[in-house]
This record gives sequence, C-alpha cells and structure tokens, in this order.
Amino acid sequence: MILPIVAYGSSVLKVRSKEVDMNDSNLNALIDNMWETMYNANGVGLAAPQVGLSMRLFVIDASPFAQDEELSPEEAEVLKDFKKVFINPKMLEENGEEWAFTEGCLSIPNIREDVYRKEEITLQYWDENFQEQTLKLGGLPARVVQHEYDHIEGILFTDKLSPLKRRLLKGKLNDISKGNTDADYKMRFPSSKTKR
Repeated sequence: MILPIVAYGSSVLKVRSKEVDMNDSNLNALIDNMWETMYNANGVGLAAPQVGLSMRLFVIDASPFAQDEELSPEEAEVLKDFKKVFINPKMLEENGEEWAFTEGCLSIPNIREDVYRKEEITLQYWDENFQEQTLKLGGLPARVVQHEYDHIEGILFTDKLSPLKRRLLKGKLNDISKGNTDADYKMRFPSSKTKR
C-alpha cells in the first residue's frame, strides 16, 4: 500500500523517533508499504517519520546511484546491490573529512542543496530478518545512510544548511508546509491535514 509522505513542517519530522518493537506483528507489512511508497516516489531512501510514524526504521535502495560515472569502482559496486532495511540503528562512528553533495528529500520536494557530511560511518542495526548487523561504509553509501539516520533523529537536511541559506529557502519551505508544491506522489501537509 502506498502511504502519503509527510511534508516539511510536520512535527513528526522534528522529533527523535522511538525504538521499534520487533515483536510488532505489523512490522513486515509496514516495511513492505515503505518500499512501495519509496519506489512510487522515485526515492532511494525512506524513513518511518516520513510516513508519519515516530519509529527508528528506514529503508534504502541506493542502486540507482550505481550508474553515476563520478563514483569510484568500489563505491559503484557497493551501491549496485545496496538494498537494506535498518531497524533500531545506532550510529557508532562518523569519521573522515566532511564533503559536499547535493541532497534532496521526499518530504521537501523540489529543493536540492549541497550538504556536508563525514566520509565514513560505522552503524549497528537489525535487518528485516531481525539479525543484528554492523556495517562500515564510506563515500556515497555512507551519505545515503546518514541522511536517513538523521530522519529518525529528527534532523532534516535543511537543518545542516547555513543560516543564510535557510533564510533564502524560508519562503519555499513555508509553501511546502502549506501544500503549495508540485510532487508527483501522495503527500500529507501539516497546515491543511489533507492528502494530495
């Protein structure tokens, strides 16, 4: 089932999410719905807060990035089959130099900006089979995970922009929160409480 993606301005996007109860009988159905919702919106990642749920859960399929010619062969190889479910993830380390990459977000349609993030991460999480995993990533794969991890911490990519850049985007962000935006997927807006 395709779920509406909550838009910028929704309070669920600004709070630290709660741990997932791995005994929840609806968890597998939710994960399936999140995959369907993400693919319908042409996204590479989707976090539970983006569908209105304050849960420490996100899904990523970064394989579309594997075609980028600027990637190293190693990064392309990792991204080619990078489809994962992250349940109750915990960031263990973020290392290396910060580097910029243009990011966007399904909850903030039609806005893309350069965001600086650390080069390497180590993350502990449970997968869709409820097996505990530890994952070390660098480059673009690390960035995609950091973006989604931020969602469950109540952080949006726009929070990482300079105060000047945020001021310049304020009008566009207010428009999104009011539903004045074009997205080719179903959204729920905080001001109107309606779905479009």
